Order: sequence, then structure tokens, then C-alpha cells
Amino acid sequence: MMEVKPRARLIDYDEKAEEKVATAARLCYSRQGAEELQEQMSREEKEELVRKILDLGHYSTLEHAYFAFHIVCSRVTSHQLVRQRVGVSYSQRSQRYVQEDGFSYIIPPSIKRAGGQVLKEFKEHYQQSQELYDRLLAEDVPPEDARFLLPAIKTNLVVTYNARSLYHFFSLRCCSRAQWEIRGLARQMLKQVREVTAVLFDKAGTDCEVKGECPEGELSCGRLEKIKSDEEED
Repeated sequence: MMEVKPRARLIDYDEKAEEKVATAARLCYSRQGAEELQEQMSREEKEELVRKILDLGHYSTLEHAYFAFHIVCSRVTSHQLVRQRVGVSYSQRSQRYVQEDGFSYIIPPSIKRAGGQVLKEFKEHYQQSQELYDRLLAEDVPPEDARFLLPAIKTNLVVTYNARSLYHFFSLRCCSRAQWEIRGLARQMLKQVREVTAVLFDKAGTDCEVKGECPEGELSCGRLEKIKSDEEED
């Protein structure tokens, strides 16, 4: 058993993402085919068209580009991830067929900050869960039933998004009101896609950062007010 940290790594992506998005957008208003449009547009023209698409909010063409991640997180957060279904594909390690012997776990920052006896008992809880899980398997209880006692242990997923679904994911999960683990993953993912397709994800992020508005109303974290205050000072 060991503690692990949540992490997301970009393992595959559409290297021609911006070109595909631009071509699809131009095709809607052209008599020419996709191959001709790809050849005729320069890189600068494609990037300019992508920026225009983002400014206008015509995100349907973003669905042609894909990005795949390997994600390590707790089962708590994996249940949040799979709530987003449109434009996303998931493959997750099965607790029914894969035995969780020597499983890894994730400790929430709040429990680490509490420290002392609370943290000690938290770790002991995982240890006791592992021991009982192993005993159940030794008594021929199938893994699909033994898993009922497992806490929020580590899991592995491969998740593939189209660019439009990533925009939606980032707007919700990069927000400071999002649960800490999925927020950390979202910010890792945003950083990585910007490194490989900077123009395409130039306007990705939370609504307060990108649109200058907050959909949370009275539940707002106050970040929008801080952003506006900083802009006024500049």
C-alpha cells in the first residue's frame, strides 16, 4: 500500500487539431472540398480562422479534434469524471476482474492538514480495509463482491475528449468551487493541451477568466471580483 497523487497525462492528441477545425469551419461556406481547403490555407490563415471561431462561439467544429489522457485519481473523482458523457470516451480499470491487492490511495489535503491522530487513523482505515479485502478473497469471495468494502482508492482511466467537450469540462472543473481533486486534474490537463495546441485552447478555462462572468450567482467564490479589481488597477 502507498499514497499516490492525482495526475493526468496527455498520451495522444490530434496533431492537426487546429487545421481540422479551420477546414471544417471554412467548408461550411465554400463550394470546395476539404482537401482543397487544407492545401489553400496557410498556417497563419488557419490559426486566424480558429481564433475567429472561438470569438464567435461557434464551437461545433471543435468536435473534430481529439485529446486522450491517462488519469490517476480516486474512485470518488472518477465518478465525477464519468458524469460528462457528450463527446467523451472512458475506459477504467475494473475492480470486478482486477484484484486490488496492495492498492494505492489518495489522502485529501484537508486530512493532511488535520494531521496527528486523525491522519494516523485515516491511514489505518486503509490498512484494515486491505487486510479484510485479502481475507475475503482467501475465503473465495469474488473480487466483484469484496470491492464493496473498499474506500476511495486509486483507479486508472484512459479518457478521450473532443476539443469542445474539453472546453465544457474546463469551464466547470477549473473553477475554485469544484472539488479539489478534479480541479487539480483539470488544471493539469488545460496546461498540457495549451502546450500542444495553444491557439485552439486560448479561450479555455473558467467563465470568470474567459467571459468575465460567473454562473454561480450568490455561490460565487469571489474570484470574478478579484479579476475585475486587478484589471482596474492595471
